[in-house]
Amino acid sequence: MNRGARCVVAVDVGTSAVRAAAVGEDGALRGRARVERPAGSGELFDAERLCTDVLAALAALPRTPVSALVVSAHLGVVAVDERLRPVDEAGGWSDPRGLDELRAVDAELRDALLRAARRPALTGGALARALALRRDPAVADRVRHLLSPKDFLVARLTGRVRTDSVHAAYTLLADVPGRTWHRQALAALGIDPSWLPAQLRPTEVVGEVHRDAAERCGLPAGTPVLAGGPDGSIGIGLLLGSDPGGIADVAGTTDVLGRLLADTAAPPSALLNPALLGDRWVAGGATGMTGGAVAGWRGLVGPVADEELAAVPPGAGGLRVLPATTGSRFPRWEPEDRGAVLGQGPAHSAAHLVRAAQEGAAFTVREGVDLLDPPGSGRLPVLLAGGLTRSPVATRLRADVLGRPVLVCAEPDVTLLGAAAVALVGTGAAADLDEARPLLGCELRRVEPDPARARRYDELFAAWLADRDGTPTGRT
Repeated sequence: MNRGARCVVAVDVGTSAVRAAAVGEDGALRGRARVERPAGSGELFDAERLCTDVLAALAALPRTPVSALVVSAHLGVVAVDERLRPVDEAGGWSDPRGLDELRAVDAELRDALLRAARRPALTGGALARALALRRDPAVADRVRHLLSPKDFLVARLTGRVRTDSVHAAYTLLADVPGRTWHRQALAALGIDPSWLPAQLRPTEVVGEVHRDAAERCGLPAGTPVLAGGPDGSIGIGLLLGSDPGGIADVAGTTDVLGRLLADTAAPPSALLNPALLGDRWVAGGATGMTGGAVAGWRGLVGPVADEELAAVPPGAGGLRVLPATTGSRFPRWEPEDRGAVLGQGPAHSAAHLVRAAQEGAAFTVREGVDLLDPPGSGRLPVLLAGGLTRSPVATRLRADVLGRPVLVCAEPDVTLLGAAAVALVGTGAAADLDEARPLLGCELRRVEPDPARARRYDELFAAWLADRDGTPTGRT
């Protein structure tokens, strides 16, 4: 059988939709599918419904020989029983359950958790969910595993319970440099270590698609399923490969930023993850609501054409938007932050408001980018992918606000491509991510900032930071 006859299958579970693709081992796209998800899946969601949606997306792909399946998905926690059935509603990346218990953790233990997890702040996730479950012993007694959404889907497809080292890093219960669980912390917190799955590398095989799942999704029984990873990390992995000379920005509902490092030293406000492949590390994090905030304002004011947005001058006529509607994450780490509109006057149109929201999202990203590569240190380029890149006007704004070259990925669904790349590497069809990237057609187009607009945005960025930090409406 020639190289192009077999396929790998990739799944990307976002908060708005499930996407699936069949990709030949020669990099050729053989088919795509998309299933919309209910609104609000970033906070709480029905895990059984998600499983049904993923099976439906897989079933819509063309029938073809498959060498491997890789699933990527957003962060979250699904508590399951011995039969891999959810014991309660699953939580997405902004699940608030357990945050009060998390804040009450003893200061010495908190510091030990953060040191081992290489995190700058306690945030929601598996630790918070575990602490919340302890409030209800009747539910906690039914829990067998705490799984990420991706690990839940892999378990339902294969019957095997495992996680990847990148997802494990987000739990706050991992010894990240050691790619192991933090056993002393688990004991101190009274959390059953058996709730946490064994960790694998993203390209390792978890198991094979079992017969019942194969009948529902159309994949051949026995298809190997690799460990995969979180959606933003998968996208960053494909964009950067082995190159430390850039900063990746996967721009979706939130922007996920990352810079490749050779060791575990990282900026103090950045989280640190194991790199997708190899023994390197990725410093950065998810910013919190950016693209989602822009989409929210668009939904409120109605359609606004790109031409109208391009006609709005830098600064949107004095209108400023703080996009942190669900709290700030990297690099600010303030979960109580909330969005605001400042400086609104009677002359402002819908285009002004949407443009101000786009600027606010870009300023949020710039704050993180400048932490990963401080101004004056060489101005690394930003490798940009995600839904934002479908708009040349929004892409141009990013370059001008960041004041850096922006290398734009030709394929917006970089997480879906990244999952395919992991599958190609895991099956040996590609030697590494650097080889997989051009094979998948992930070409980069360079956009240089306009010097005059970049200088203006330097001034506006400083004013925006002052507004955010000095305005009580930015916080609840």
